[in-house]
Amino acid sequence: MVRKILQPFYTGYVILIFTATLFIVLPFYLLFSIPNNKVYRKKMWMLSRIWARVWLWLTGMPVRLNGKIPDTDRYVVVSNHVSYLDPIVIFDVLPWYFRPLAKKELSKAPVFGFIYGQMALMVDRSNPYSRAKSMRLMWRALRNECSIFLYPEGTFNESEEPMKSFYDGAFRLAINSGKPILPILFPDTKERWHYSHWWKIWPGKNRAFVLDVIPVDGLTLEDLEELKNTAYCMMSEAMKDCIKQE
Repeated sequence: MVRKILQPFYTGYVILIFTATLFIVLPFYLLFSIPNNKVYRKKMWMLSRIWARVWLWLTGMPVRLNGKIPDTDRYVVVSNHVSYLDPIVIFDVLPWYFRPLAKKELSKAPVFGFIYGQMALMVDRSNPYSRAKSMRLMWRALRNECSIFLYPEGTFNESEEPMKSFYDGAFRLAINSGKPILPILFPDTKERWHYSHWWKIWPGKNRAFVLDVIPVDGLTLEDLEELKNTAYCMMSEAMKDCIKQE
């Protein structure tokens, strides 16, 4: 009953802080977006990391890291996807530069869409050409620029299972680029900002569990299904343990 009464006020506060802080950093994003190169994208990443940490702290949704992030290198970073909060929390979690893969629809969001679109690699999942192009861009970024972050489930997991079935993209990318996979789990973000309604926001901790790196040395596309199943089993079992620890 208390939550039902207070939630509209808390949601209003979150939206206010979200909007105010985004407009504070917006001029810097506009400035950094002009050169459109990896040096300035890295500056935007750093600004996003600072903004995410400040916003999560101000709204009472801090991140608690469990496990050790590996030293700076290039990885295909994958996580579960259960909340609108996931794309923000990842900036608090990863201490090194990365670029996320994001669906094209996200770029239409006012202010946030523009900012996120400056760093993310956008994809129209309904367009085969766009999917193929995004794969080439991710491969190029991994080779020449930074790590890539994406959701192997493709979209929100609305099922009762710990994880939805995985698409091939993340694992094809890892094999083709020769870069290892870094799995991370967010078991609490659904409780903070539920996917079913944008106004279902509530404060609390956001645990992030860093799992063991999955190497891809020597693998070919013939090993894709086995690699995908290995990651799926590891993340599903770990998610069950995370929920039990709550």
